[in-house]
Amino acid sequence: MPCTRLASAQVKGLALASVLMLPVAQSVLADEVVEQIELGLELYQEQEYGAAITELEFAIEDMRKLMSGRIAQTFPEAPDGWTAQEASSSSAGGSGAAAMFGAGGTSLERVYQQDDGDGQLTASMMLDSPLIQSMGALFNNPAMIAAQPDMERIRLGREAAVVKWEPERSRAEVTLLLDGRIMMQVKGENLASQDVAVDLMRSWDLAAVREQSAR
Repeated sequence: MPCTRLASAQVKGLALASVLMLPVAQSVLADEVVEQIELGLELYQEQEYGAAITELEFAIEDMRKLMSGRIAQTFPEAPDGWTAQEASSSSAGGSGAAAMFGAGGTSLERVYQQDDGDGQLTASMMLDSPLIQSMGALFNNPAMIAAQPDMERIRLGREAAVVKWEPERSRAEVTLLLDGRIMMQVKGENLASQDVAVDLMRSWDLAAVREQSAR
């Protein structure tokens, strides 16, 4: 029993240390951004344009890391009976810890596992991607949605979402298009109904998403 308590205390200590270090890491990264921008400006004034571009690109990449970290914090917590993994982000044109905000867009996701079952939910968000424009055509055409036997429009507060439920495959997909540039989805597998996927989307803090992804 003493060993078990010691191990538990060590785990809690490590977790607490990680939480306490997070603001420090963000502060250090922010300081590096300032230094990169100042160096880029200095190089620009010296007409060293190539070097200035390189420094400013580093600064932009680090700012994207800071922004993606804040957006990841908007993902909803796990429903009762489910466990959530940490949210992660990657470039739409590749993968990696640094999310790339630009022409290719940004993809972030969080996976949820059912504690006493095989159910899985994946909440994802895509920002500023060309793919979102094509999805907008579907959202703005209720007749097209109504023509699909497994799709329907639902209201989530003041927003409209599209739900696709495939009972024979126990799959659900809930899609919400926010402000024409943010696509949010919850996809579920091995589900008894679409309700848990819809409820997860409903619990997403849209005000926080707008705030953290604002231009």
